[in-house]
Amino acid sequence: MNPATFAPTNFGWAFDDGVATVTLNRPERKNPLTFESYAELRDAFRALVYADAVKAVIVTGAGGNFSSGGDVHEIIGPLTGMAMPELLKFTRMTGDLVKAMRGCPQPIIAALDGVCVGAGAIMAMASDLRLATPETKTAFLFTRVGLAGCDMGACALLPRIIGQGRASELLYTGRVMTAAEGERWGFHNRLVERPALIDEATALARSLASGPTFAHGITKTQLATEWAVGIDTAIEMEAQAQAICMATGDFRRAFEAFAEKRTPVFEGN
Repeated sequence: MNPATFAPTNFGWAFDDGVATVTLNRPERKNPLTFESYAELRDAFRALVYADAVKAVIVTGAGGNFSSGGDVHEIIGPLTGMAMPELLKFTRMTGDLVKAMRGCPQPIIAALDGVCVGAGAIMAMASDLRLATPETKTAFLFTRVGLAGCDMGACALLPRIIGQGRASELLYTGRVMTAAEGERWGFHNRLVERPALIDEATALARSLASGPTFAHGITKTQLATEWAVGIDTAIEMEAQAQAICMATGDFRRAFEAFAEKRTPVFEGN
């Protein structure tokens, strides 16, 4: 992927100063996802593994909403007519979007506003950091359409963010989590007034992009992989990961800048 020339057909893309911005942009329908947009988003996040120029990613929605989830007419309707093998192919594809978001080395910042439900809530959950407006309403709606709450990794990821009891409530009931609840529970890192949302997300993304980005990738990997191991194994994993980071030029640059009483300039290697 060349981030400067990448031109997706199912979502907006911008790249500037090391930051890529993905915009779900069907505002007239509150930015629903389709079979095509799922697949293209999955492929884009997979390609970010090889896009060294991209240092951080913002995911947002157009028109005052993040996403209304899977399009009722373009996804849910057709799914009711599919056989099990086709359904499994679809559910694996949607899960692969979350895997791709978790697997790309760049930190992902979700800039959330308005409606953030269903698969939109999952994309927010799969991001590393979440900024939201006070108007943001988040819901995992799967039970409302007769499905289980265990969609796209929700039963694994959501309890780790907000706790088992709170996640259980949202996944069983499908009710809306208000922005205030989301901030109090740790789902939202902070709330930002609507006019400042993108500016705040961009400032955060650029601050990460100017940091030791190789090390950020290691941090993201360890945050993901250490969930499934014991503390002794985790400590050993972190010892190895930190030793790798100590061999980078950024580690040396930070020391030299400290010794010379100046701000380090990181290069991501």
